[in-house]
Amino acid sequence: MTARDPSAEDELEQGLFSHLIELRSRLMRAIVVLLAVLLALVPLANHLYAELARPLVEKMPNGAHLIATEVASPFVTPLKLAFYVALFISMPMILYQLWAFVSPGLYRHEKRLARPLLVAALVLFYAGCAFAYFVVMPAAFKFLNAVTPEGVAMMTDITHYLDFVSLMFFAFGLCFEVPVAVVILAAMGIVDAEKLSKGRGYAIVGAFAIAAFITPPDLLSMVMLAVPMCLLYEIGLLSVRFLLKPAERE
Repeated sequence: MTARDPSAEDELEQGLFSHLIELRSRLMRAIVVLLAVLLALVPLANHLYAELARPLVEKMPNGAHLIATEVASPFVTPLKLAFYVALFISMPMILYQLWAFVSPGLYRHEKRLARPLLVAALVLFYAGCAFAYFVVMPAAFKFLNAVTPEGVAMMTDITHYLDFVSLMFFAFGLCFEVPVAVVILAAMGIVDAEKLSKGRGYAIVGAFAIAAFITPPDLLSMVMLAVPMCLLYEIGLLSVRFLLKPAERE
């Protein structure tokens, strides 16, 4: 048996301790930014909710309006939305702090691939949320208003509406990450450009299946999500050919 080297163990413990201190420091910076943005948005919470509800309110029939079925909902729900918006705005800073902590341990070729993927993932998620708000939600609410049975008053609870819209934003944001997912799978060696080209038909079927599951039950909303996903798949295929060299694909 070989004797343990106390100096090596001490050096390992000190290195681990310094990494934990750095991680705590970067997490604290991210939390401070998040809290600062949240405090700035709290006075605008009601205005933010009014903007979020606009796609539904504009499609509701005359006399219909949103309702609050719980006592604290008019106060709690806008604050919850303000936190979501603060997290949405602060996400670049949060990701930067995580990247600054992780990047020193990456190789050069890993950094070359990870940097554009991280930026692309953030931009595509924002694009998916914007697409859901400006394009899909007005069309979906128009359809839902049109199919409301006669004699039924369309009055949605503000908390349920926030939950529904948050789920839509998250789902569309994830669906818009198709190019990033394709590049990551290719970088891991699971797929390559040739397999992606041959699997285009399966990708199209999968895009329509996912769109039918996520979107409200109307054909227009399904097509409005499936078509961008198919286009994003093609962008991912082009990104694989551009970002990954043959040696990296192997």
